[in-house]
Amino acid sequence: MNSRTRRISIAITASTLTFTLAACGVLDGSGDGGGEESPSVGDDITVGLLLPEKSNSRYEKFDYPIIKKRVDLLTDGKGEVVYANAEQDADKQDDQLDQMIADKVDVLLLDAVDSHAIAPGVKKAKEAGIPVIAYDRLAEGPIDAYISFDNEAVGQVQGRALIDELNGGKTQKIVMMNGAVTDPNAAQFKAGALGELSGKVTIAKSYDTKDWKPANARANMMAAISSIGVDNIAGVYSANDGMAGGIISALKAAGVADLPPVTGQDAELDGVQRIVAGDQFMSVYKPYPQEAETAAEMAVARVRGYGIEFDALTPDKIDSPTHKNIPSNLVQVASLTRETIDTTVLRDGIYTVEQICTAKYKAACDSLGIK
Repeated sequence: MNSRTRRISIAITASTLTFTLAACGVLDGSGDGGGEESPSVGDDITVGLLLPEKSNSRYEKFDYPIIKKRVDLLTDGKGEVVYANAEQDADKQDDQLDQMIADKVDVLLLDAVDSHAIAPGVKKAKEAGIPVIAYDRLAEGPIDAYISFDNEAVGQVQGRALIDELNGGKTQKIVMMNGAVTDPNAAQFKAGALGELSGKVTIAKSYDTKDWKPANARANMMAAISSIGVDNIAGVYSANDGMAGGIISALKAAGVADLPPVTGQDAELDGVQRIVAGDQFMSVYKPYPQEAETAAEMAVARVRGYGIEFDALTPDKIDSPTHKNIPSNLVQVASLTRETIDTTVLRDGIYTVEQICTAKYKAACDSLGIK
């Protein structure tokens, strides 16, 4: 078994174990977990949740409410989630982390704005006896565990989809719109995509987009159009849906009626609607409920001292720039196109048909059989 197959196998196993433990009542304290089965605390647990920004709608709409609900379920309504959003400001997140240390939360789930800059704060939490679980982005410093999606696979799915759609040879020119350099996930998305794109198309322009902001992606795209020529752009690799919106806006402003394929990620509602309408080619669906629920289970298990259960939830190992062999859980992703809306966001209850198929998109939904 090669390393790639092993990693996918591990992630699937982690998902199965999470479901099994929860179903058996182990993680809610009603089962017989064995090992360190006497919890260090009861259900009165405070989980500090630090999320990075609001421009990507997933954090407010999915991650926070799902984690809050899961902690509530696991602690029989006695646990609490203290939530703070840094709104893409690393200094603000430092202050929020300091406040949670001062408030003596029991465990931290940290989605870092700047994975390098947050390391001293992670160290302070560790010195205060507060375990830190890196959530969605791999923070530096002495973190206890990490949960995210298989980020290199995200880039591979995006790049492979774009290549399959273009299918025109390496002389075709594309623009590559990557995420922020402060986000370690962006580098993994980029690496995965390059593995699929390199040698198969010509990457005419490549940008690392400051703060992941759609406005910055739009400005970058306008510069690319000016440099390459709008008729010479065969496709656009966009690392996420928010930037895809900015890119498509720039293309339309340049007079493009027949849009080239534009990728995305996160399955944001606006992105799904653009896919339905045919403006955006694809997105990457990441099952947020699975990631968020497992993160909540990891946090509660870590505070309670359930060693076996915590190990079962973190079967993989990941290296950060500062630490090696971090217990981890990688969740798999799927391509979202016009043909797979039913089997991704609708099947998992992320959106309803009514949310996607508003009056503006009803005709397009009808043509796709989404009812």
